[in-house]
Amino acid sequence: MDPTDRTDRRNKRAATGSLVGLALGDALGFPTEFSDVPAILAKCGPWREMELPRPAIVTDDTQMTLALARGLRTAMDRGRLGPLRMARPVREEFVDWYHSPENNRAPGRTCMTACMLLDSARPWQEASQTGSKGCGANMRVAPLGLVPGLTGEERAGAAQLQAALTHGHPTALAASDLTARAVFLLAGGTEPTGLVGQLRSYAIEQRGTYHERWLGDLWRHAQDPSAGAYIARGWDDCLDALDRLAKALRTPSPELDPCLATGDGWIAEEALATALHCFLLFPEQPLLALRRAACTAGDSDSIACLAGAFAGAHLGASAWPREWSERIEYRTELIAFGALWDA
Repeated sequence: MDPTDRTDRRNKRAATGSLVGLALGDALGFPTEFSDVPAILAKCGPWREMELPRPAIVTDDTQMTLALARGLRTAMDRGRLGPLRMARPVREEFVDWYHSPENNRAPGRTCMTACMLLDSARPWQEASQTGSKGCGANMRVAPLGLVPGLTGEERAGAAQLQAALTHGHPTALAASDLTARAVFLLAGGTEPTGLVGQLRSYAIEQRGTYHERWLGDLWRHAQDPSAGAYIARGWDDCLDALDRLAKALRTPSPELDPCLATGDGWIAEEALATALHCFLLFPEQPLLALRRAACTAGDSDSIACLAGAFAGAHLGASAWPREWSERIEYRTELIAFGALWDA
């Protein structure tokens, strides 16, 4: 990273902004998940005026983001981030989350099944759910766009590894890589207008890259003919999602449910595309981006969670009003990780 980018990230406190935004979106979308837009409007009033619930309770999206953050901190306290150094503490944090009494926020089936299997001596590849590309893979990946000092290979490999611990479908890996990349680019000062093009170029560039150092023989568990065929399948799904996003943004319609254009967000590539859609409709109006994301017919907490991560990475900690940020659940820990990575 260019030294100027590091200074810009510190000055705007991009990591703090992204983590707080992620949790705020999660809390705003929690009460609207599983509801269609008319029901949300009947319950909450006009979407442009939606208020943060009291109390501002988050879901497993924020809980697992913090679990990943703890695992990364432990790994990086021991030296440079690598697959062996990372896999064990992140795995342990995911298992701790699985057993936690606070894990009572309607967690996804794939995460629960995989974490149950991770709570054993088996290789993590045998626990990975290779048929699932649910958004649980990338709703939690933002820390890997915020941790300073990683190479591109480390960021990509780690983003895919954390996804693969639970969701082993290649699209889950590619979407997690792209989500971390988007957070990283926005935190570093990339203009929102150029973001989709940069992500598409990155996806094309990475289409043939299987990160064997990080993933081991995961591809063999998915029954693809080769590692290259396995990972290309995931990148192709993501490229299709980015193309739908680009088409939607050519004729933006803020009053329509973004899910109609870019998908409901239950799967990883749609969560990425629809969260970006909401953010890019209002790149300088972060609360509107969160409200639009929360007022959707799809997986509203995960869509709003990622939209908040993007908006906070772009605008920094000042994006969020104090009366919201001061009462978000897990605020102390979110702020502590933000301060660590902004330092």
